[in-house]
Amino acid sequence: MLTKMLKTVFTIIGAVIGYQMVDVLGLAEEINFSLNNIIQSITSNQTYGIVIGGLIGYLVLPVIIDNIFQLVLSFETKMEKIPFPDIIAGTFGLIIGLILGILLIFTFPLSSIPKFGLSLQVLVNLTLGYLGLNLAIKKREELFELFNNISGTLNKKSILGGNDDEEQLEDDNGKAPCKILDTSVIIDGRIADICQTHFIDGVLVIPEFVLEELQHIADSADVLKRNRGRRGLDILNKIQKELDVPVEIYEGDFEEIDEVDSKLVKLAKLLNGKVVTNDYNLNKVAELQGVSVLNINELANAVKPVVLPGEEMTVKIIKNGKEPGQGVGYLDDGTMVVVDEGKNYIGDKIDVLVTSVLQTAAGRMIFAKPKVAEKAL
Repeated sequence: MLTKMLKTVFTIIGAVIGYQMVDVLGLAEEINFSLNNIIQSITSNQTYGIVIGGLIGYLVLPVIIDNIFQLVLSFETKMEKIPFPDIIAGTFGLIIGLILGILLIFTFPLSSIPKFGLSLQVLVNLTLGYLGLNLAIKKREELFELFNNISGTLNKKSILGGNDDEEQLEDDNGKAPCKILDTSVIIDGRIADICQTHFIDGVLVIPEFVLEELQHIADSADVLKRNRGRRGLDILNKIQKELDVPVEIYEGDFEEIDEVDSKLVKLAKLLNGKVVTNDYNLNKVAELQGVSVLNINELANAVKPVVLPGEEMTVKIIKNGKEPGQGVGYLDDGTMVVVDEGKNYIGDKIDVLVTSVLQTAAGRMIFAKPKVAEKAL
C-alpha cells in the first residue's frame, strides 16, 4: 500500500516538473481549452511534458530514491564502525582546515583570476579541509593530550588559586580515570572480587578487541584454553550484572596495529586511563610509554600479611624441598614456606619460627625452622 502511494506521489511530482520544464525550455504553446481545440490540447508540448515527467516520476524516481536510501544506510554503517574519538578529532580538523582555507582566500583573492578563480577557491577549501581531517585523525592522541593538558591547567588554576605546585587532583575533571581491562586479568577472575570490595573506582572499560580475543580463546580446540576463555566471559557477565560497577564497551579499534597489547596502550593514552593487567611484559611496555598500570599480582603481594624473622606461625608440611631435609608448606594466601629439617614432618601441621623472607617478582618465599628444634637447643 505504501509503495503504491509513493509511486503515485512520484508520478504527480514528475508530471508537475515535466510541465514546468516545458515552460522553462520555452516550448510552451498557447492553447485555448475548448471542445474544438481538444485534439490540439492533447497533442501540445505541455501534455507531452506532463506524460514524460509522470513516466519518469513513476519509473525512475523510486530507483533514485532507493539508491540514495541505500547510500545513506551504507554511510551510517561505516560511521558506526568509526571510533567516536576519531569523529571528534576529524570534525575538529575539518573545521580548522576550512577556516584556514577561508583566511587564505581572503589574503590572496583567488576570485580575481579569470575563468578559474571560483574553481581554485573551491579546490583550496576542499584540499585544506581534507588535510585537516586526515591529520587530526592521525594525530588524535596528541590532540586529546593537548586538550587534557589545557583542561588540567585551567582546573588547577581555578581550584588551587593558580598554584601549579600542588598535584592532589585525581584527574582533570575531578573524576577517577577509567580502568581498561586486558585479557589476562579477565581470565584471572580476581578482578570481580576486587570490584566487589570497591577498591577500584571509575569506569571499567572493556575494549571490543579484547572481547574478540577472549571469544577466540573460548572457541579454542584446546580444552584448557577453552575453559579459561569461558571463565573470562563468565567473569565479565558477573561484573556487568551482579556488581554495582559502571562498565562500558569500547567499540573502536586500531586497524593499523596488530598486537592487542599495543592497542591497549594506545587506548589508555587516548582515554587518559589506566591498564589493569597481570601480564608482566604489558606492564613494562605500558610504563615505558608513560601509561599507568594496575597489576593484580602486585596488589596481591602487597596485601599479604607482613612476616618478620623471629615470628612464629603454623604451617602444614606437604612435600619435600629442593635441598636435603627440607619440607615445604603453604600459607592460606598461597605463600610458600620452606622449612629446614621439615622432611620428617610431612603430613603434619607444626609450629615454625621464621628465619628469613625472600621477595621475588613471582611472589614471596618464607624460610623457617621447626619450633620444636629450637626448644631442643
